[in-house]
Amino acid sequence: MRGLGVAVASGREKAYSYLKDTVLTDPEMQGTFLSEQEIADRIGVSRTPIREALLLLAAEDLVELVPKRGARVAPLTGREIRELMELRGIVERYATQELVARGNAPVQELLSLLDRQRELTGPDQAREFIAVDHHFHSTLVSAVGNTLLDRHYDGLRSRQVRAGVVALYNQQGRQEAVLTEHRAIVDALASGDARAACAAIDHHLESTLKVLLAG
Repeated sequence: MRGLGVAVASGREKAYSYLKDTVLTDPEMQGTFLSEQEIADRIGVSRTPIREALLLLAAEDLVELVPKRGARVAPLTGREIRELMELRGIVERYATQELVARGNAPVQELLSLLDRQRELTGPDQAREFIAVDHHFHSTLVSAVGNTLLDRHYDGLRSRQVRAGVVALYNQQGRQEAVLTEHRAIVDALASGDARAACAAIDHHLESTLKVLLAG
């Protein structure tokens, strides 16, 4: 019985990760209903852990459970997008101010991630581009060394990646703009200018917000 419990938990975790990181971040899946059997076949588990994972995602308001129809990928609303950017701004500005005050901003690591993003300029690489984008911002936050803050920020990951991918699809040239905006953040951090770094973060988030709301 104990081994069975472990297997079920493992299947649920596998389903949860797949749905959250792959299905929910696909712009073409926004607003669509999910086939439990198709997903189960795709990742090699039964339908039970798929249902369990969907219940977890519904509790996070990432999918909507519709009676007699199943689970629907809930599109991000304008309000959710605004709240996401507002919350990200609060966390990232705090991290920036702390790191500049300590003099230990992870500039070289951020530059390496920026170089990686420059290699992912094609439309077929949009999702990987945004995955690195999230890593860029989470690296800034995690450098503070606050475990609870890291956990809180990581909870935004799915919505952040979804929003970022949709923004790339909504505006041609957005990838190049993101690179420029990220470079401004790194340059300000490298010079130890917290005010300029916070302003660059605000500009980056506001630009993303405008693209998303316009789309």
